[in-house]
Amino acid sequence: MTPRDALIAVAGLLAPDVPQVRDLAVAAHDDPAAYLREHADRLDDRGIDEPFDLLAWIALVDALTDHGLLAEVDWKEAPGEITGQLRVLRSAPPADEIWTSLAQADLPTYEFLELAGERLAGTGTALAVLDIESDCYPLVLLPADGAGELSGLAAAAGFKAAVLPA
Repeated sequence: MTPRDALIAVAGLLAPDVPQVRDLAVAAHDDPAAYLREHADRLDDRGIDEPFDLLAWIALVDALTDHGLLAEVDWKEAPGEITGQLRVLRSAPPADEIWTSLAQADLPTYEFLELAGERLAGTGTALAVLDIESDCYPLVLLPADGAGELSGLAAAAGFKAAVLPA
């Protein structure tokens, strides 16, 4: 599998009904300079002003965010805030009792994310982080039965993703 094919597979796994996510990630992969020109304002917010190795992954993260499929949280975000952002994702399970109990947890961010991943697994949902080499956690929710593929596909595309708990 080529890195491009793996990127397409990741987009399909995370946004199966939103071809625009795939299209934007592929555009950044195929022609980074053109993608950079077309999305300069948004990329400038991330401090990106020239093509680099993670550009297609950033494009995927931004496209997932735009379609309500990714929550980007700070490394020191409060559990209630993280829960609030995850709960409204299009891919979130409607498990109110889990969201309520998670919002009350008092843990450091990474430990909280591991707990959230553990509890969400019981609903058939996996919590994963797409590593953009930043001090934030781009978080996605996906069906647990597809979670085993995510890390391998991301690696084949040249990027990193991990399902939580690790």
